[in-house]
Amino acid sequence: MLDVHLVMDNYGTHKTPSIKAWFARHPRFHVHFTPASASWINQVERWFAAITEQYIRRGTHRSTRQLEQAIQQYLDLNNTTPPLFVWTKSAEDVLASIRQFCLRISDAGH
Repeated sequence: MLDVHLVMDNYGTHKTPSIKAWFARHPRFHVHFTPASASWINQVERWFAAITEQYIRRGTHRSTRQLEQAIQQYLDLNNTTPPLFVWTKSAEDVLASIRQFCLRISDAGH
């Protein structure tokens, strides 16, 4: 069986005792938390919001298969002329943020 790696933001619900217990019972799932205020995860979340707003909520899906077909159709249409996601921070700003994060966690005891 393949391992599953999950990238999650640092939202508190991902770290509740019940969620931690579930992951402890399912060792093939590996959770990786993003640094707080990671701008790239915001872009990913924005993309999922766009597909939800523009395609999923507007349709009627009577089965999982219909939902999967609608998502695939969106991907096909979107990929013909993909919209640009524009980064607003410079590389220097991102690296400075990572530096600050590393300094903050260096004494965190993990």
